[in-house]
Amino acid sequence: MNDKKSQSPAVTRWLVREIMGVMSVAVILFWSAGRWDWWMGWGVTAVYALWVAANAILIIPRSPELLVERASRNLKGVKSWDNVLLGIIGLLTIVKYVIAGLDVRYGWSAPFAIGVPITALIMAALGYAVVTWSMVANAFFSTVVRIQEDRGQQVCTTGPYRFVRHPGYVGSAIFELAVPIALGSWCAFVAGLLIAIFTVVRTAMEDRTLQAELDGYQTYAQNVRYRLIPGIW
Repeated sequence: MNDKKSQSPAVTRWLVREIMGVMSVAVILFWSAGRWDWWMGWGVTAVYALWVAANAILIIPRSPELLVERASRNLKGVKSWDNVLLGIIGLLTIVKYVIAGLDVRYGWSAPFAIGVPITALIMAALGYAVVTWSMVANAFFSTVVRIQEDRGQQVCTTGPYRFVRHPGYVGSAIFELAVPIALGSWCAFVAGLLIAIFTVVRTAMEDRTLQAELDGYQTYAQNVRYRLIPGIW
């Protein structure tokens, strides 16, 4: 009980930060588009909001300490290269949403067939569902690359980790590639593609770190051979 009480402020910080993230995406999208009647903009915002709600419902009862980890600042052992990659990905994320809104405002991209953005929105939701599945399975699903010695980190081999070693990045890449199409912007897709590429780079570097520093990970890597795409890589 005392542990749960001590974790409550950090869990609250996580929830507030995520809600602010949803609001920020909405502000960026509709400000850059210059209009409110952009239904796919609302659709993407809704997917993000539902993802936050799903994480809260599924993870707070099971692994509140994971949300404490994800809400914490100045964590020990964070790799310097990861801070650089996160900065680049964060900047590209803002650029992606700004460009998508401007594309709607100025009509840079030719209109998609109606089924294409809807299919892409469904794919974005599925991508985030994979991320949530990974978080539920892995109590050490941090936002940064570090060996969590303070939390007794162990290798996760359940859930989607039975199929690939970094399923959270699979879901994230699907989301990043699908969202620009859902928003009807080939221009924003370039930013989404760059985010996916940097995600692959981060996957490779994180996997190398885990193999070198996390007990049991090399054995796991021998059993689950592929990082992101079964049969390919």
